[in-house]
Amino acid sequence: MPTQLLPQTRSAAPARPAITLAADIAVPRARLSEACGPARRTFAMWLARQTEGPVFWISPDWEPDQLHAEGMRDFTDPGRVLCVRARRAEDILWSMEEILRAGAVALAVADLPGLPGLTAVRRMHLAAETGAAEGQTVPTGLILTPGAGGAQGIETRWHMDPCHTGTLRRWVLSRRRARTRPVKDWTIAQDRPGAAPYPHVPEPAEHTPRHENV
Repeated sequence: MPTQLLPQTRSAAPARPAITLAADIAVPRARLSEACGPARRTFAMWLARQTEGPVFWISPDWEPDQLHAEGMRDFTDPGRVLCVRARRAEDILWSMEEILRAGAVALAVADLPGLPGLTAVRRMHLAAETGAAEGQTVPTGLILTPGAGGAQGIETRWHMDPCHTGTLRRWVLSRRRARTRPVKDWTIAQDRPGAAPYPHVPEPAEHTPRHENV
């Protein structure tokens, strides 16, 4: 009887294509992710910067806070962003689903007034997968949710807070949920408006050796 010398191991699943923002900071394509926190729209603009072609941005038309071209220019060309103003909350979800299913753009952002239900999230996942299989490009969906977020069924969840100091542009980015990656925090820096954001590693403090009396 033959003897098996090594245990059988399952081959690792292939890595899902993703929009990479920096080392270990990536948003999976053909899926739906979530961004929350006061700087969630900044995160979405950073994500848009890493894609090519038009970006759909769906928001409720009753909200007074809307995108401002000069602020968008700090991260990407505002001419790339196609704004959709929905009259009802359910219209935002419907529009997002249809855009993802079409597979015509690399990124679609839905600025939501509240958390979507699990059924709606699953429908958007399926729509993104359909768009990737049948459309011209692999779409990625990002929902922006108020407060600490918490949508069920999303692929990844990101929280972003501003922590600017004087003229230094800084944010704290947290990965709060990912199916294959651990929870993690970064300090994100941008040297000037229009420059690429990046994870900032503080320089170590200078150490002055102490002289002890012998």
